[in-house]
Amino acid sequence: MTADDIATTGEIARLARGTLLPSFPGAAAPRWVLDELEAGLGGVTLFALTGNVPSPESLAALTAQMRKAGDPFVTIDEEGGDVTRLGGHATGSPYPGNAALGAVDDPELTRRIYRSLGAELAEVGVNLNFAPSVDVNTADDNPVIGTRSFGADPDLVARHAAAAVTGTQEAGVAACCKHFPGHGATVDDSHLGVPIVDADLELLDRRELVPFRAAIAAGTRAVMTGHLNLPAITGGVPATLSPAAITGLLREHLGYEGVIVTDALDMQGASGAIGIPEASVRALIAGADLLCLGPNEHAETLRATLAAIDEAVRTGRLPAARLHDAAERTGRLRAWLAGSSPAAVDRAAGLEGARRAIRVTGALPGWHGAPLVVEAEATGNIAVGPTPWGLHPWAPDAVRAAGAPGEAEGVLERARGRGLVVVLRDAHRHAAQRALANALLTARPDAVVVEMGLPVWRPGAAVYLATYGAAAANAQAAAELLGLVSAA
Repeated sequence: MTADDIATTGEIARLARGTLLPSFPGAAAPRWVLDELEAGLGGVTLFALTGNVPSPESLAALTAQMRKAGDPFVTIDEEGGDVTRLGGHATGSPYPGNAALGAVDDPELTRRIYRSLGAELAEVGVNLNFAPSVDVNTADDNPVIGTRSFGADPDLVARHAAAAVTGTQEAGVAACCKHFPGHGATVDDSHLGVPIVDADLELLDRRELVPFRAAIAAGTRAVMTGHLNLPAITGGVPATLSPAAITGLLREHLGYEGVIVTDALDMQGASGAIGIPEASVRALIAGADLLCLGPNEHAETLRATLAAIDEAVRTGRLPAARLHDAAERTGRLRAWLAGSSPAAVDRAAGLEGARRAIRVTGALPGWHGAPLVVEAEATGNIAVGPTPWGLHPWAPDAVRAAGAPGEAEGVLERARGRGLVVVLRDAHRHAAQRALANALLTARPDAVVVEMGLPVWRPGAAVYLATYGAAAANAQAAAELLGLVSAA
């Protein structure tokens, strides 16, 4: 069938719709979404900050509403740990994130936790999870990965990538490993620009690609591309828009045959200079099958993107066969989802993992009375969002400190006659946190420091507790050790 034949039957429009994952605000699907689903829309991406997930019950009702209109992929970023959307955006996740699981290094535990997380998603009708992150986090100052990674060792990340994929898919939810070819060796955020990964194929093969190979061998149903410039591979083009990265590296070099999904195309790393419709066309040409448009990309963006794809096919830039290829792969994924079985939720695995992940240096003091908890302010990253964190749920008079000059004196006055707990989050990335901790420890060397990010910077002499994450499960495990709450 030629492109002209397809155009006369309207098949281009249906095939193009089948590649798109727009978003929408609110807890009910607007009419345009339902109409597009009836016309063949591929699916939607849900976001907590746009009001899609006020509660599990409302989310289940939303997904049921959409399935009356079509057979959508309902996608979400639910990594557990610091990146959580399913209720945890309001309270923190009951599951520790990847850094904690890497610290424990028990792949069977990782499998249990991802199976339980997948079971919770399946219960509310989500069938494609943009997780796990299988980036090898070799850059301490990485502003967007950090605790989302299982660690800095490729082999460790690989065995947990396989376990996470297996657990997720045992729950009947498709896993989507990200961010191909690997976002761990960067110090820039692809939400804001195009990070550079200075690695040739030899280095990629022994570092970034090791976990992706393991995930593919474990049967991952989807892989997400990152908006990353690998000069030796892509020549300055973001991987999401690069045939050399998607078709050459992922399809041919790694032999991957499943669905390829783009990271959100509203990110500067993908569309900052060219716009979402053009980025969508280039991603399809490169070999992507599903296009995540972004949290604020609704009907107008959808229409503009459909028009751009139609024009690209008519002018010969985008072969119609490429759209058929994408439809064939997404069709196979739908068939797999239709034959999958649910699993049981096991939240106990989350708290078990958080408890096992904690590392303590020094001897915890035996306080008489509750200590004063001071939590240092930490700027989050865009992927994490404003998820609550810290020990204040178990410390009603906890102090939040910005690390301003002179602030330590007020904290020390309030802590007079009491124990003192200083809670940090990625202190190696925040000079104000380090300054606050040092000022407090100079006067109170008996204080306990709790690091809820990556334990890269450690103050001298203090009792030090590393949680490897700031999820609710990590916080509860720390609170138990500190005597702020009794272990259940």
